[in-house]
Amino acid sequence: MSKLSRPALIPQFFTTQKDYFVVVLLSGVAGTIAGGVVSYFNIIINWILEARINYIDYNSADNFLTEAVTIVIIGGLLAGFGFWLTYRFAPETEGSGIPHIEGALVGEHDIRWYRVLPVKFVSSIMSISSGMILGRGGPSIQLGGTVGRMVASKAKKYDQAQHILIAAGSAAGMAAAFNTPLAAILFVNEEMRRHFINNFTSIKCVTLAVIAGTVVMEYLNGQNAILQIPEFQTPPLHSLVSFAALGMIFGLVGVYFNRMILISTVWMKKFHGNSMVKLVTTGTLFGAVFSILHVSLPILSGGSLPVIADLFSNPAPLSFLAAFFVLRLLATIACFSSGAPGGIFAPILTLGTFLGMTYGALISEIAPSMTSEAGMYAVAGMGALIAASLRTPLTGVVLVVEISNNYQLILPILVTCLGATFIAQAIGGQPLYASLLELKHKDWKLDDVKA
Repeated sequence: MSKLSRPALIPQFFTTQKDYFVVVLLSGVAGTIAGGVVSYFNIIINWILEARINYIDYNSADNFLTEAVTIVIIGGLLAGFGFWLTYRFAPETEGSGIPHIEGALVGEHDIRWYRVLPVKFVSSIMSISSGMILGRGGPSIQLGGTVGRMVASKAKKYDQAQHILIAAGSAAGMAAAFNTPLAAILFVNEEMRRHFINNFTSIKCVTLAVIAGTVVMEYLNGQNAILQIPEFQTPPLHSLVSFAALGMIFGLVGVYFNRMILISTVWMKKFHGNSMVKLVTTGTLFGAVFSILHVSLPILSGGSLPVIADLFSNPAPLSFLAAFFVLRLLATIACFSSGAPGGIFAPILTLGTFLGMTYGALISEIAPSMTSEAGMYAVAGMGALIAASLRTPLTGVVLVVEISNNYQLILPILVTCLGATFIAQAIGGQPLYASLLELKHKDWKLDDVKA
């Protein structure tokens, strides 16, 4: 794989106006393609998941054992094939793929778009459709960035085109995954700030790509927010103290959540070694277990957004929320650290919802004057865990506001996310994706895992 030199930080990217407009136009092309790829990526996953549920409903009166065995076999085959495809043809597509994009932005490696694009598309569909707790955001960002690299291969003569188009495609992929254009632009500037050349030209290219990707996504899937939950009233100002306290809790949780992810990932890497048999067996077992959970206990499986919506529609007792937060936390860590091609965005949102709802239910009992609706804390919790784990507070705020359509909660969400970020920073926590990228450079050693 060829090495790329890191683009120089120069004030002027292009030598002529023509060069400038060509790369801006190519950003729009990359965004359009990325929007289409990610939209169909989600459409296919939804179709497979719905087909499984329809199969159960259709055969509900038939032999239960036969039905269960069929579900387990299909789930195991889906995940096992996803693992095999990943590690046989493009190992760089493991996990979310975001560290791979970030490495490409700093010139550590090139993106083999002709391999990564088809392998990531198919293998992530297989793994996520099996019922494993994996998100679609990370794969969507890697797919978008890979599309940007593909488009850049046709524009080699334009300086900095590759760097800009990878970033633009990544942002378009995220926007298409969540229907969150503003959060996608912020994510590139916050999460990828150490790798992304940030100036007016690059920002305009990213923005155009995001617009194009969002338009395509909304044309194919509709213009509604992807998470259908209640719209809450603005809480009283004095309740901001309780939101700040929630942020501090999430700061601690985010740091140790990252640490558990890193330790588990290193352990799994050592366990797998270079054995394809172990990798495929791991994938098959995970797929079999989580496929049956998806139809029997969906709260402990799947990519999360339906679980979040159900939690708001059917509030649970405090003890239930706390117990399932712990179980879902352990299951999320196991799935993500297994090396499966899938993301962590949506699972983090779900964990934030569970812990925020638990906290809100407790506050409602001991200090009802703060606010009577636990759901407000759940919404804030979604963004807070994103902020603490990924160290992207603004992305956390805007992402949650856009996916939930709760614009009136911006202030409490902002307080919670900043509180989480301050605490995570104060106790020495490291951003998750940056830590994963750093561990790869150190050959996955447990001694290198930091809090």
